[in-house]
Amino acid sequence: MSVSVVVVDDQAVVREALAVMLDLAEDITVPATATNGEEAVAAVAEHTPDVVLMDLHMPVLDGVAATARIAELAPGTQVVVLTTFDDDESILAALQAGAVGYLTKEADRARIEQAVRSAGSGQTVLAPEVQRRLVALASRQARPARAQEFGFTAREKEILGLIGDGLRNPEIAAHLVISEATVKTHINNLFAKAGFHSRAEAVRYALNAAPPDPGNGGYRRS
Repeated sequence: MSVSVVVVDDQAVVREALAVMLDLAEDITVPATATNGEEAVAAVAEHTPDVVLMDLHMPVLDGVAATARIAELAPGTQVVVLTTFDDDESILAALQAGAVGYLTKEADRARIEQAVRSAGSGQTVLAPEVQRRLVALASRQARPARAQEFGFTAREKEILGLIGDGLRNPEIAAHLVISEATVKTHINNLFAKAGFHSRAEAVRYALNAAPPDPGNGGYRRS
């Protein structure tokens, strides 16, 4: 399956290098590039790409605002942030705006290509350092556990927590020593109970629902 991606970055050298790199992959096409968030929204409207690779700090319209517009106008297009910033404020703002992925520009070619493919398949993509910051943030901010409100089973809560940690289905299956088919069944059930429409929604919910747990490195899955 081919994945189409619009590359958005205000730095011409970076934007063009990313576009050429991605276009070289057999299963990825780059129908357009954009120099700011406003152009990104226009490119999405024109080309309806599967994925947008989005810088954050740009003139005219920044990446967070552009992501929010794209999420509203083209919910089928997934946004993956690629930026030099990995501070809590930037990460949370992007995810809350609707981004399904967050990478720093330290990511290598293989990681960026895989992120585009994963996002095109509806999977959440978080750089390891971003996952660590999100877990640390959840540890610092005690929030009431909300998992009970949907009647999740113990296994569904466990899997939701692993989704919040950024694990994919095969990794969850290996961690819990169950089949991938069983994992998919549990995920389908908890998605149905909570009304989640994407894995990104489940990630955001898991992070918001997780209060600190001193016995588990300061983090407890809901």
